[in-house]
Amino acid sequence: MKSSAALAFRVGNPIVILSRWLLAGEWRSHPVRALVAIAAIALGVALGYAVDLINGAAFNEFSAATRSLSGQSDLQLRGVQGWFDDAVYPQLAKRDGVAVASPVLELNVTVPGQSSALKVLGVDTFRAARITPDLIGVADPGRPFDTLADDAIFLSPAAQQWLQVRPGQTLAVRNGTAIVKLRVAGGLVRARAGQRLAVMDIGAAQWRFGRIGKLSRIDLKLQPGVNREAFKRALQAEWPLRLQVSESQDQDSRNNNMSRAYRINLNVLALVALFTGAFLVFSTQALSVIRRRSQFALLRVLGLRRAQLLRQVLLEGGLLGCLGALLGLALGYILAAAALHFFGGDLGGGYFRGVQASVQFDLPAALVFFALGSGIALLGSLAPALEAARAQPAAALKAGSEETALARLATPWPALACLLLGAVLTQLPPWFDLPIFGYIAVALLLIGGITLMPRVAALVFSALQRFSLGRRNGLITTLVLARLANVPGQASIALGGVLSSFSLIVAMAIMVTSFRVSVDDWMQQLLSADLYVRSASSGETGALQPAEQQLLSTAPGVASASFLRTSTLTLDPARPPVILIARAIDAADPARMLPMTGPVLPPSAIAADSLPIWVSEAMVDLYGYHLGQQITLPLATHSYRFTVAGVWRDYARQSGAIQLRLADYQRLSGDTEITDAALSLQRDADPNVVIAALRALPFGANLEFSQPGEIRALTLKIFDRSFAVTYLLEIVAIVIGLFGVAATFSAQTLARAREFGMLRHVGVTRRQILAMLALEGGLLTALGMLVGFLLGWVISLILVFIVNPQSFHWSMELHMPWLGLAAVALSLLLSAGATALLAGLRAVSVDVLHSVREDW
Repeated sequence: MKSSAALAFRVGNPIVILSRWLLAGEWRSHPVRALVAIAAIALGVALGYAVDLINGAAFNEFSAATRSLSGQSDLQLRGVQGWFDDAVYPQLAKRDGVAVASPVLELNVTVPGQSSALKVLGVDTFRAARITPDLIGVADPGRPFDTLADDAIFLSPAAQQWLQVRPGQTLAVRNGTAIVKLRVAGGLVRARAGQRLAVMDIGAAQWRFGRIGKLSRIDLKLQPGVNREAFKRALQAEWPLRLQVSESQDQDSRNNNMSRAYRINLNVLALVALFTGAFLVFSTQALSVIRRRSQFALLRVLGLRRAQLLRQVLLEGGLLGCLGALLGLALGYILAAAALHFFGGDLGGGYFRGVQASVQFDLPAALVFFALGSGIALLGSLAPALEAARAQPAAALKAGSEETALARLATPWPALACLLLGAVLTQLPPWFDLPIFGYIAVALLLIGGITLMPRVAALVFSALQRFSLGRRNGLITTLVLARLANVPGQASIALGGVLSSFSLIVAMAIMVTSFRVSVDDWMQQLLSADLYVRSASSGETGALQPAEQQLLSTAPGVASASFLRTSTLTLDPARPPVILIARAIDAADPARMLPMTGPVLPPSAIAADSLPIWVSEAMVDLYGYHLGQQITLPLATHSYRFTVAGVWRDYARQSGAIQLRLADYQRLSGDTEITDAALSLQRDADPNVVIAALRALPFGANLEFSQPGEIRALTLKIFDRSFAVTYLLEIVAIVIGLFGVAATFSAQTLARAREFGMLRHVGVTRRQILAMLALEGGLLTALGMLVGFLLGWVISLILVFIVNPQSFHWSMELHMPWLGLAAVALSLLLSAGATALLAGLRAVSVDVLHSVREDW
C-alpha cells in the first residue's frame, strides 16, 4: 500500500500529466496560432489599460492642480456670470461662522504671440496666506513688499519656461488692445509640474485689467463647529441667482463631467480590439477541438470524464487569455509611460492640454483588465469546450464528423435573441448621462450577427448550389459550392472573422465621416461673412471697445460688420460653465445665422416681458430646456426673463451654449466690449487690401484675421487631430481582425490535407486545388463583407443617432464614405484570397500518400 502511494507521488497525478501533454502537444504543433491569439488578447488589454492609465493620470493631475487653487477653503462663492460686485466681500468677511474670507480675481490673460492664455490670480496676500498659501509668490529678499506692488507678477516654473522669462525680466500682456508690462518679481515654488499660473496683488490686477470693483470668487474657511451644509444652504438662499456656493468636490465633479464622455468612449473603443481578440480565441479553440475531435473521443473511451475534458479545453483557452492579459498589462504600462513622456496627457480631446502627468500603476484597473482579458478568452473557449464534452465518443471517432461538432452553431434563436435585445436597448435613455445601453446594444448586435452566420452561410450557399444545378459550371465551382453548402459551420468560423472586422470598419468609418461632414456643413452655415477679425486668439482681456468697433465698421472696403461677445454662465456648480454668446440675430429668421434643428418661435409668440434666446442641443439634454420655456438668467447685477425661441446645433461647446441678441445683451448688462467681428466686404474689395487697411489702424497690430476657408481648414485639421487616437485604435482592431481571418483560413486549409489528398488521387491538379481555395476564400469573404456591411451600417446608426448625442449632446446627419469603404473591402478581399492561397500552397505540398495515410 505504501509502495503504491509512493509510486503515485513520484509519478504525479495522471490527469495533470495528461493535461500537460495535451496542452504542450497542441502548442508545439501550432505555435503560431497560439502566439497570434495571445498577441491579440495582449494588444487589446494593452490598449485599454494604456488609455485608462493615461486618462487617469491626466485627470488626477488636472484635478489636483485645480484643487491647489482652492487650498484649504471649505466653501467657494462664485459669480454665475463670472464676475460679481466686490461689495459682497465685506458682508461675508463679517458673517458669523466665517473664520477667513479671501477674495480672488481670476483672469485668463491674453499674451501677445501665444495661442494660449495665462491664468492670472489676483489675491489678497494676507488673506490668501491663511487659505491658499501655495498662491503666495516668493519675492526677492531685498524687495519683500513686491507681493503688494502694482507692477509685480509671480510666475510658476512652467509659466516661466513657457513664456521664456525669468525673475527680474518684463512680461507683456494685453488689456483690450493696449499692452500692459509687468515685472516678474519671483516664482510660485509650490505650483504643480506643468501648471501655467501667475499671481499678483488683487488691487493691481483689478486696476491693470479694468476690473475695478469686480471679483471672480471668495474662498471661505469656516470656524470650527459650523455645519457646512446648513451654512451653504443659508448662503445660497441669500443670492439664489447671482452667486453659486460650491465645495471642492463640486470642482472635482465639474472636471469629471467635462471629460468623462470622451474618456469612456476612448476606453470602449480600445476594448473593441479586445473583442476581436476574443473571437480569435474562439476560432482558435473551435478549430483545435474539431481537429482533435477523434482524440478527445478516444480519451473518453479510455475513461476521461466529460467534466475533465471540459476543464481541459477551458484551461487551454484560459491560459491563452491569462498570458495575453499579463503581457498586455506590461505593454500597456510601457505605452502609457511613453505616451505621457513624449505627448503629455491629452489624447486629442483638448481637455488636459499642457498637463504634465506621470504614470502610476493602478492595481484595481490592472485587475479589471486582467479579468477582462482572461475572462473574454474563457468565454471564447466556452462553446468549443461544451461541444467537446457533449460529443458522443462513437460518433466522434468516425472520420468526417467535424461538421456535426458545429451543428449547434446553426441554431438561430440565440442570435435572434441578441439582435432583438440589442434593438430594445437602443430605445432606453442614457444612464448617468452616458450611453451605457447603446454600448451594450452594439456588443449584442456584433455577437448576434456573428452567431447568425452559420444559418446565413447555409442559406446563401445552398441557394447558390441549387442555382448552379443544370448549368455548365466548371469542376472548381461545383466543388466549392458543394463544400460551402454542406459545411456551413466551418465556413461560419471564417465568416465570423471577416464579419467582425469589416462591420467595425464600416461602423467607425460611417460615424467619423458623418461627424466630419456634419462639422464641415455646420461651419459653412456659420461662416457667412467674407472676413473674420478677432481681438485675441485666447484669453478674456483682449476685447475691443466701442470706438475701436466703429473704426472696424468704417474701414475702407468694409460694407458691414457684425460683432460678437462671449462670456460664461455657471448654472450648476457641478458642471462646466455654459457659454453665453451675444450676436446680431434676426428673431424672425434665426436660421440665417444659426443651424437650427427644429421649429422656432416667431417674435409674436414671445411675451412682452421676456426676451428670446436660442439654446444649443446640450442645454436640452443637460438642463432640460425646451421650445417656449420661460427661464430666468442673471446678467450683470440683475436677473431677467427669457424665452427659449429655438434649439440650434453646436459642435464647439459640449457643455452647452445660449445665444441672444447683442443689442439685448448690451442693454441689460452694460457690457459694450466685443471679442469677434464678422466683416462683409464691398463687392469688388480685395480681402488682402482690406486686411492691410485694418492693420494700419492704431490697434491693428493686435488683430487676427481669418477668411472662411482658412477657418474651415483649421477646424477640420483640429477634428482629424482629435480623432487621431480613434483612427489608431480602429486600425489596431482591424489588424487583429485580419490576423484572425488569416489564422482561421490557414488552420482550416491545413486541416483539410486529407481532403486534398483524395482529390489529388481522383485526378484534381494542384493548380485546380489552389484555384478552389482562392474561390472559397473570395466567396466567404464576399459574404462576410456583405453581412458585415449591413451589420456595420446598423451599428453606425446607433453610434450616430444614440451614442454620440447621449455622450456629447449634439446631433449629426448620416453620410456614407463609399470610396473609402470600397477600398477597404477590396483590400480585405485580396488579403483573404492571398491568405487562402498561401495556406493552400503548404497544404498541397504534402505528399499525396502521406496526406491520406490516416484514412487507411
